[in-house]
Amino acid sequence: MANSKIVELLGKNADHLLNHECKTISKDQLHLPGPNHVEQWMDSNRSNQTLRSLHAMLHHGRLAGTGYVSILPVDQGIEHSGGASFAPNPIYFDPENIVKLAIEAGCNAVASTYGVLASVSRKYAHKIPMMVKINHNEFLSYPNKFDQVMFGQIKDAWNMGACSVGATIYWGSHESGRQLQEVAQAFELAHELGMTTVLWCYVRNNAFKVDGVDYSAAADFTGQANHLGVTIQADIIKQKLPTNNGGYLATKHGKTSKLVYEKLTTDHPIDLARYQVANCYMGRVGLINSGGESMGATDMAEAVTTAVVNKRAGGMGLISGRKAFQKPMGEGIELLNAIQDVYLDKSITIA
Repeated sequence: MANSKIVELLGKNADHLLNHECKTISKDQLHLPGPNHVEQWMDSNRSNQTLRSLHAMLHHGRLAGTGYVSILPVDQGIEHSGGASFAPNPIYFDPENIVKLAIEAGCNAVASTYGVLASVSRKYAHKIPMMVKINHNEFLSYPNKFDQVMFGQIKDAWNMGACSVGATIYWGSHESGRQLQEVAQAFELAHELGMTTVLWCYVRNNAFKVDGVDYSAAADFTGQANHLGVTIQADIIKQKLPTNNGGYLATKHGKTSKLVYEKLTTDHPIDLARYQVANCYMGRVGLINSGGESMGATDMAEAVTTAVVNKRAGGMGLISGRKAFQKPMGEGIELLNAIQDVYLDKSITIA
């Protein structure tokens, strides 16, 4: 039986989520997170230095040694603007408080911009694994455009002591071809320098909204985005939880198979997330799901629900930012700890 607090937060969905058995893609086919996750990479081309960086992340914080990760990402000041991101809690205009939150909450790593991490790197690079977000969608230009552009050099991230880099590709967008090439080259250099690579695999195109339904977080689209991400050698994939399915069927572009909808997925959220994991080379590459925007009073329940779905689907953890830093630090720590408690709860097993 799961922790009573977790059951309470799941509410009416507790039984639906905690007792579901996935009958689409068997858990026996997956490479599941665990204490020996780094050893699963021994047959790959990843260097000793890259594996050491991955090990450092996996063996830090409250989830150390479990194979799961809880990461604090605070890069929203670029796309969402500093005001929109930090006005609810202005202390996070100061980069040191971002790192302090991650440390106090027992996170595996803190992910942020070149500027944020560089400004405090000498003080904290040895205290918590740092992940530098290397590209962003800049929203001050008018009119707004949806494009990811590089903000610095990989060697800058390495020089400040970061053990990993993160990047976003807007798969499906007009600019995705250029982004793919830029990020693939950046990841190659990051691996040469011994850093781990994490890819935000977001689907973005207005044409993916059909008859009032947004398929940008559909299981089939996000699954394919993941598959593209692992192809350019991301070590960890970040993805939104699926909110629906049938993107290919709605847009009638690209290629799919009816088996995706008839045998490999159902409408259960864990089964939809399982398809995302399958597209990460059956879990060889860890899947972390994003926490989403802060909605206020429901944040804790939503975060725990996402963690349960991710864990039971075969995912590797959560990367949750706004739900944590857009509230007083004590409440942010409590929320991040609640997420971690899901992964520490051995009664919450793979579906």
